[in-house]
Amino acid sequence: MKLVTFTHGGSTRAGLDVGGGVADLGPGGYPDVLSFLRAGDAAIRYAREVLASPGDPLPHSEVKIEAPIPNPPKFICIGLNYLDHAKESGMEVPTTPTVFTKYSNAVIGPGDAIEIPPVSNEVDYEAEFAFVIGKKGRNIPQDQWEEYVFGYTIVHDVSARDYQLATSQWTIGKTFDTFGPMGPSIVNKDEIGDPHDLRISLDLNGRTLQDSSTKQLIFRIPELVEYLSTVMTLLPGDIVSTGTPPGVGFARKPPIFMKPGDEVVIRVEGVGELRNPCVAGA
Repeated sequence: MKLVTFTHGGSTRAGLDVGGGVADLGPGGYPDVLSFLRAGDAAIRYAREVLASPGDPLPHSEVKIEAPIPNPPKFICIGLNYLDHAKESGMEVPTTPTVFTKYSNAVIGPGDAIEIPPVSNEVDYEAEFAFVIGKKGRNIPQDQWEEYVFGYTIVHDVSARDYQLATSQWTIGKTFDTFGPMGPSIVNKDEIGDPHDLRISLDLNGRTLQDSSTKQLIFRIPELVEYLSTVMTLLPGDIVSTGTPPGVGFARKPPIFMKPGDEVVIRVEGVGELRNPCVAGA
């Protein structure tokens, strides 16, 4: 089950990628992905019926795939969560998750342009594997994490390093407009055998700069669900991006930063491919 947000005929709505195209979930009473996730098991049963008999899906050539959740209730990010990345950053390996956030102004979808702001000379790339909350919960034990996670998507945690590292608080360098590409879909957890054993990579202009595995995560999904839910109620549609592997631009010698005209492609095994061009921002 691959849940998408798509635009067709001037209308943006929820759908299922059924291989040959996109099946609209609107007739089932789910106009957007958030309404689908909030409906829980009833929505999943309906989606399975659609997958079994998709009718006449809209061809991919006739729709635009958007970010799967254009306005997530919360967009939570975890920093320094791959062992090798923490070391390459010159920072201590964390013993507690490093948490920051992006806002909805950062969210864009596949194919949308990352705007390189004129105020930053150090716009960096970060491939990330993210999980999506499917059920409201607070104080969730680690061994119950699967009950609360709907599935997985790809996030590009674009980062203006000169803004991020100017203070100890990272959010300002992480949430410029367009700095949160996401998608192309949310893959239901049932389709992924082990989320902690997936290849993750990033290519910049055809050159592979990040290539690792979610095996390297310091804090895994069960720990993150438990930790975050002790602080805040997790809601359907919350995005938790789990951090980036080694190979980021600012840690290279010489550094590599993104610029207008670049193209970035992130791939996560079993989840898909997220491709975005870079343009000059206003």
